[in-house]
Amino acid sequence: MNVHFIAIGGAAMHNLAIALHNKGYKVTGSDDTIFDPSKSRLEAKGLLPEEFGWFSDKITSDLDAIVLGMHAKADNPELLKAQELGLKIYSYPEFLYEQSKEKTRVVIGGSHGKTTITSMILHVMHYHDRDVDYMVGAQLEGFDVMVKLTEDNDFIVLEGDEYLSSPIDRRPKFHLYKPNIALLSGIAWDHINVFPTYENYVEQFSIFVDSIVLGGSINYNEEDAEVKRVVEASENQIRKLPYQTPEYTVENGETLLETPEGPMPIGVFGAHNLNNLAGAKWICQHMGVDEDDFYEAISTFKGASKRLEKIAESKTAVAYKDFAHSPSKVKATTEAVKAQYKEKELLACLELHTYSSLNAEFLKEYKGALDAADKAVVFYSPHAVEIKKLKEVSHQQIADAFERDDLIIYTNPQDFKDFLFSRHFENKALLLMSSGNYGGLEFDEVTKLF
Repeated sequence: MNVHFIAIGGAAMHNLAIALHNKGYKVTGSDDTIFDPSKSRLEAKGLLPEEFGWFSDKITSDLDAIVLGMHAKADNPELLKAQELGLKIYSYPEFLYEQSKEKTRVVIGGSHGKTTITSMILHVMHYHDRDVDYMVGAQLEGFDVMVKLTEDNDFIVLEGDEYLSSPIDRRPKFHLYKPNIALLSGIAWDHINVFPTYENYVEQFSIFVDSIVLGGSINYNEEDAEVKRVVEASENQIRKLPYQTPEYTVENGETLLETPEGPMPIGVFGAHNLNNLAGAKWICQHMGVDEDDFYEAISTFKGASKRLEKIAESKTAVAYKDFAHSPSKVKATTEAVKAQYKEKELLACLELHTYSSLNAEFLKEYKGALDAADKAVVFYSPHAVEIKKLKEVSHQQIADAFERDDLIIYTNPQDFKDFLFSRHFENKALLLMSSGNYGGLEFDEVTKLF
C-alpha cells in the first residue's frame, strides 16, 4: 500500500508513519517544519522529507491513501491536489480504524488519566509477553514506538483523544474508533477553543459511549459524578462496569496498594493514579490477564513519560515534572505529591500554556487547584497569549482565579528562573507542571539543584 502523510512531523502522525513503514507499506510525507524527536525518528527510517514545505507534485494518482494531520490547513496545496484527484483522504483516527476494524478495539477515554491507563495496560501486556497492537500518547519504557500495527494481533489498545480529527473532519478522534471494550476515566472541561461550553464538551463523551459496538462493554470511574451520569444515562445496549479507587496507604514516601495477598509496594502514587490503576486492572482482565498476574506486572510500572516523572532526588528533597495543565489535572497532581511527601514543603509551579488556560473566562476553573501546595507559583508568557491571538490576561485576573492570597506570578522567564534557582531545596518537594518549558527552562539544569 502506498500512503502519503500531509503533516508527517506531528507526534502522532510520525509514529503512525513509522508503524506503517514497519508493516511494509510505502510511506512518504511532507511538512513545513519538523522538530526532534520526530525528525531523528523519521530520518532513522528513511522517511524524513528531503526538504520542508508543501509540494502538490508529490500527490499522484498512484497513492492508495492520504493521511491528513491536524497541523495542515484546509487550503493546503497537497490536500487540494488530493481532493482534485479524488484520492481517499483519511484523518489519523479514521486510518487507525481502517487498520483495526477486524480486531477487538480497546479504547481508553477521559479528560485525564487516559495516557497513564493506556500505558499501564501496555506495560502489563509487555511484561507477560502478550503481543497487542496499540496507539499511546507517550513514550513508554520498553517500547520503541508509540504506534504498533500488525496483521496478526487480536487486540488493539487505543488512547481515545477527544480533540478534533483533522482540518476537514471536525469530529473528536475517539468518536471514530467504535470500541468493543471502552473505559471512561473522568470528565473535566478542556479544549475550550473547540468546545466553547461545558455542555458541548460533555456531549462528546455521551457520543463516545453511544459509539461502543452493540454487546460491548464500558468500565467507568463511578467516583466522577459526570462520568457516572453520562454512562448510566446511555441507552446503548452494552455492559456498564463501574470501578473506584482501591485501598492504599503511604508509608515513608512509599505507596502500598492493598491486594488479596496483602499490601504491595508500587511505583506510582496519588489517588488519581490509584484510580487509573483500578481501571487498567479491569481492562487487562477483559483481555485475559488474571488479577494475580496483573498485580505482579503493575508492581514494576514506573509511570508514563511526562506524567509525574521524578527528575531529581537528594537525601531530603525530591523534584517531579508533570504534563498537567487543565484544572482537574493540576489539582489531582498537586494533591498527590503533597500526600506522598506530607513532611516536605511543597513548591508547585504551574505554567499556563494552552488555549484554555490562557483564556480569561476559563481561568476561574482553576479555583483551588493549587491549594495543596505550601508555596504556589504561576508562570505565563504574554508573548504566548499574543501568538495565540487571545485577549491579554492580567496578574489580577490570575490572582482572582486561583483565590490564593500568597500566589506568586511571573511573566518573565528569567525572573521565574532566578526565583527557582535561588531556592534552597532542603526537606522540600518541587513540582513543575507544564505542557511547555516556562519560556526556555532547561530541566537538566533543575536537577543540579538537588
